Amino acid sequence: MVPPFLQKKTDACRRRAPLPAAVALTLTLPLTILRGADTGAVVDPAAAPRWVAHDRLWIGRPAAANGTGVIEIDATTGDRRPIGDDAAAPAEPAAAQDAAPSTRTTVGAVPAAVAALAGPHLWSPDGGHLVAWEVTPAQKHPVPLRESAPRDQIEPRLQTHDYLKPGDVIEQRWPRLFTRDGTEIPLDRNLFANPWAIDTPRWSADGRTFFFRYNQRGHQVLRLVAIDVTTGAARIVVEDTSPTFVDYAHKAWMHWLSEDELLWMSERDGWNHIYRVDVASGTVARPVTAGRWMVRGVDRVDDASRTIVVRAMGLDPAEDPYHVHFLRVPIDGGEPVRLTRGDGTHELLWSPDRTWYVDTWSRVDLPPVRVLRRAADGETVCELGRADAGPLVTQGWTWPERFSTTGRDGATEVYGVIWRPRGTAADPTPRPVVECIYAGPHDFHVPKAFAVRHGQRAIADAGFVVVQVDGFGTNWRGKAFHDVAWKNLRDSGLPDHVAWIRAAAATRPWMDLERVGIYGGSAGGQSAMRALIDHPDFYHVAVADCGCHDNRMDKIWWNELWMGWPVDEAYARSSNVVDAASLRGKLMLIVGELDKNVDPASTLQVSAALIRAGKDHELVLIPGAGHGAAETPYGSRKRLEFLGRHLRDGR
Repeated sequence: MVPPFLQKKTDACRRRAPLPAAVALTLTLPLTILRGADTGAVVDPAAAPRWVAHDRLWIGRPAAANGTGVIEIDATTGDRRPIGDDAAAPAEPAAAQDAAPSTRTTVGAVPAAVAALAGPHLWSPDGGHLVAWEVTPAQKHPVPLRESAPRDQIEPRLQTHDYLKPGDVIEQRWPRLFTRDGTEIPLDRNLFANPWAIDTPRWSADGRTFFFRYNQRGHQVLRLVAIDVTTGAARIVVEDTSPTFVDYAHKAWMHWLSEDELLWMSERDGWNHIYRVDVASGTVARPVTAGRWMVRGVDRVDDASRTIVVRAMGLDPAEDPYHVHFLRVPIDGGEPVRLTRGDGTHELLWSPDRTWYVDTWSRVDLPPVRVLRRAADGETVCELGRADAGPLVTQGWTWPERFSTTGRDGATEVYGVIWRPRGTAADPTPRPVVECIYAGPHDFHVPKAFAVRHGQRAIADAGFVVVQVDGFGTNWRGKAFHDVAWKNLRDSGLPDHVAWIRAAAATRPWMDLERVGIYGGSAGGQSAMRALIDHPDFYHVAVADCGCHDNRMDKIWWNELWMGWPVDEAYARSSNVVDAASLRGKLMLIVGELDKNVDPASTLQVSAALIRAGKDHELVLIPGAGHGAAETPYGSRKRLEFLGRHLRDGR
């Protein structure tokens, strides 16, 4: 199957608008000024950190490149010295490389019975056995796209691309085991009967066992299977099962420590953690990480020291649970080492030998701070630079506001951000509220790091208060929080969003809840229209761009993961097409005729359903545009005009 990262959904809220002219950030200590065509001046005391030796770090840019000079930092002491503009940067030192595992795909001639099957043909280390693959092909599902006005001809051009949708016949692959002379050893497929995917094949060093990971279609079973090559018997080494979904696209990770043990990522206790598994017995030897927080990812496994470096979310109860921190964790037990400190979301730049690292952290309401730290204990060597956005504020730039309150259950905090128009920080005038929504369950979507120009500001600066919220059903808050999305994409966290906006407005009289709009693209387009179906007493205006308005019309991997397989009545319950007659409020639909991410027919079908129901709406079909048509200059203008006409200029 096509992997998720090749089929990304569009999050219109995360797009960064161009920087305004004459923007300046004044920072402490040696400054570096970054200039662009229309960006004015943005300065940073530790911009572009780069390691020039295992123990030397350069920060800043030369004055000739609109900087104020380069500074060299001695990582052992934190001492600084200026580097002249004419100094050439040393070649970046090579980072230490982990040894790549060897893969033996050929030993000799492949027997004819095996050659007829699909590859790769995987030989055992001793050359006594090999595995080939039986493949049943996927069906064809052609989706026609009509390019109405191609630039190189007068007549329209028909494009067709293959695009599997929920319930379609997928390609499936099963291993088949042979001896060196081509004799087949039958395998019992009960443990891997219906694969969405079979991947990460591996032979044991002695050639007696063949391993692979099995992801069952419907995504409720993910298991590591071991095949005994003598008997063909299959057994489970480790598995995860769920009555809802196993999030294989974001939380499936494993690492072999040796022939006898491996690390396995799992949400089996309700939180995403790493477990050490005994391969022979198929038992979890111990949890490597544990607690009411989430492992976002494993950045490194050090087999020699038997430690892992993980990105952690929700580690500090007093912080926003979406902030990313880093830990080094002993595999065999012991206290983890905190590699980051500071109330913000962090990213690391390691020295080539991983003895030191630059810890950069920020929040939407805190410009970046960069600290040089020692890897052994995570302690600070020196602070490299701290930003000061004061000059931006004096020019009218308004700080984003973080806000949290309890969601629909009255107990669980939900988090979001508020943007006000430029120059209105002290202005109490009530303004219409517009929500930027993207509630796809694959991630969280509210920005956490500092940026001068988040995409939401383009809407805010037109006279709106813009908000964004991560409600129930989005990722990285624990399994129960996430499971709200299962067979329930119509929900979109909207009950939590409504509660959050009401609570924010209770202490912000400049938020006018008599005028509330919402906009979003892709999954956000589905959610924006759904707001006018399920919550029309709160939301009054919506702009839905390239929406997957019926999940049966959208790409297979994303929808079967959250909505399940086989396709059942849950798909109809989340369909905007089915529920179009219940819409109340002002709706604009935007779509590009050449959208290859979400079938543009989905938008046209929901428009047809609205017409049949006598529901007035505006349809903007943009010739030549692809996915995210509302982010084109024309689409953006139409969206802003529609919001302004119905919210700002009077309803």
